[in-house]
Parts: sequence; C-alpha cells; structure tokens
Amino acid sequence: MSNLSAAPVASGHSETTQQLIRIWQELLGVESVGVDQNYFDLGGDSSLAVQLFARIDKTFHVKLPLATLFEAPTIEDLSRILEQEAVAPEPSSGGWNPLVAIQPNGNRPTLFCMHGAGGNVLIYRDLSRYLGPDQPFYGLQARGLDGHESPLATIEEMAELYVKEIRKRQPHGPYFIAGYCMGGTLAYEVARQLQSAGEQIALLALFDTMDWSKVSRLSTWDKAYHALERVFFHAANFFSLDSQGRKKFFGEKVEALKNRLPVWRGMMMAKLSKDASKDRDTQDQHSLALGRVWQTNDRACANYRPQHFAGVVTDFRPKKQYRIFRRPDLKWEQLADRQEVVVLPVYPAGMLFDPFVKRLADALRQSMDKALASTAARQ
Repeated sequence: MSNLSAAPVASGHSETTQQLIRIWQELLGVESVGVDQNYFDLGGDSSLAVQLFARIDKTFHVKLPLATLFEAPTIEDLSRILEQEAVAPEPSSGGWNPLVAIQPNGNRPTLFCMHGAGGNVLIYRDLSRYLGPDQPFYGLQARGLDGHESPLATIEEMAELYVKEIRKRQPHGPYFIAGYCMGGTLAYEVARQLQSAGEQIALLALFDTMDWSKVSRLSTWDKAYHALERVFFHAANFFSLDSQGRKKFFGEKVEALKNRLPVWRGMMMAKLSKDASKDRDTQDQHSLALGRVWQTNDRACANYRPQHFAGVVTDFRPKKQYRIFRRPDLKWEQLADRQEVVVLPVYPAGMLFDPFVKRLADALRQSMDKALASTAARQ
C-alpha cells in the first residue's frame, strides 16, 4: 500500500469526493488527482479496477461493476453515482444492467460486443477507441460480476437476456453483433435469437472463436504442447513489433496477467470452501465473484451446441492457430450459410492488444462498411 494515503486533499469537495480522491491517490500512486481526470489516463487498468471497486464497496457499501468506469471514468462522475446510491430507496444491485455504453456517440450503426469468459467488457476499450468517435459501441457484461446474483448457466440464457437489452437500445435491425473468444459464441447465439424474432443481422463478427463443444478433452501432452505454443505465440507477437510497439504490447500483457490473478484466486477459494463468501474481506468477495463467473462461462461454452445460422459469419482469425484448434469442424462453415474469413497479421491471444488491435479495428470497420452497403442495396 502506498504511503500517499496521508496526502492532503483540497477542501471544497463533498465527503464522498474527498474519500475517492484518497483512494485514487493510494491505488494509482499519485500525489494529486483532479476530480475531472480520467482513470485510464492516470494509468489505471482493469486489474487495478478490481481493487478500486473493492475499496469503494468497503468504504461506501455500494457494489458497482467494473464497467462503471466507462460511464464514470472520473472522480467527479463516480462521486455523483455514489451520492445517488446513498439516497436511493433500494440497494444498488437493483440497478445492475448487462448493457454497457463503452462509446455511446456517433452516427454509424451501433456495434454490440459480447463479453468473454471473464464476464467484463473492459477488454474492448482499445477496440472501441480505434474504431473512432463516430462509432457507437456497446458491450454486454455477464450477470454475477457484482456479486449480488448468480451467473447465468447457459449460452442460451445469456443470449436471451442480452437480446432483450439490445432491443431496448435498438428495437429493430439491421444489427451489428460481435465478440471475442467466448464472446463470439455468445454473439452467434444472440444473432440466431434475433433472427428467429424476424430481425435482420447485418454483420455477425467472431474474433478468434471456435465451436468449443467440439474441443475434446485434452491429454496431458496436449496441455503441455498448448502451453509451449502459447509462449511461442506471445514471443512471436512481441518480436514482430518495433521498440515502441513492444513496450505497449508488453505492458498490456502484464496487465492481462494481473487481471487473471484475482480470477484464479477466486477459483481457488471457491474450491477450498463450500460457503466461500462467508468471513471474507471485500476484495476476496470480488475475486470470488470473478472466479465463479469465469468457471460458469467455461462450462456454458463447453455445453453449448450451436444450431444453424441462416446468414453470413465473418470470422476474424490470427495468421496461425494453436494445433488443437486447427480442425476445420471447429469453425463455422458447416453451421452458417456462408463464412467470410479475415486473417489478421497477428498470432493467437494478440488481436485485442495494442498495437495489433488497431489492425482488427481497421478490418472490422471495413466489414461494417461492406455490410452497410449490402444492406442498403437490398432495401
């Protein structure tokens, strides 16, 4: 813990704001914080956000999902939300919403991106940024991240909830739906359910997504080989960049590892205790919530059996793939009417990281423009 907790805080702010300033000073390791400064611009990341919201819960007794940082990235914004919660007649859990406005502005068609196995949508921040200020971008986050409710257990249930929320924001198509890894699986089922309701899907974009139900149980050798490939691909991505790019990529990979630590910790605590939520401190409870969401999502992916989609799947792939994922039946040719493949100049587990994510954003924008032109031609 930083010794900055004793740093003076300017008077004239509300008690809520002053407490938030102290928390940000300690966690971010800075001597002063302006109430209008952006959390991410100050060096905050999604792993540190877990600690931030654990401290907020402990101090203010309000549970907020990590994605609140998109809506309220400054102390001023967070203070306003917390002060509203303080006078609300019902607990804050009632206001939880799976739909997150990552970038609500712009005159292009809205893009809806589904969460991955971790459940939160902070992974899409850079993708949204590179798509530009004219591209509305909404994420769908998993139920259970706030620790109040149990995660949904099946892909079909999750998709049903997300379809309802998407249609509140956009009642009718054409829809632009996307997702990374497990998020692609969710995007596929969301698109199917929207299509079954008579709606048009302009673009279904899957980022490095497999039909996980066909990934058989791995032998010890398969797991070892997969681990070696993971190291090789990380290194290949790193050495393909110039010095500035390597610095960005390494920093983001370190952040990704830090993001996994509370999840792994939560999974371990859940295994060690049947009633793991009792007698735990606030940060442990947040870790437990993250671990349970990840475990539930993994099971949901393994159990999901995708049905036919009457449309086009746009499959964004890395230039090489893990050996265990190279079978052709793990992709979407046999399930959709047609599959369009976009190969990106990146190795696995890199396409959402800077600077590779810019290449994904450029390719995705081209696919969206193509889908827009095709939709307009049919009308």
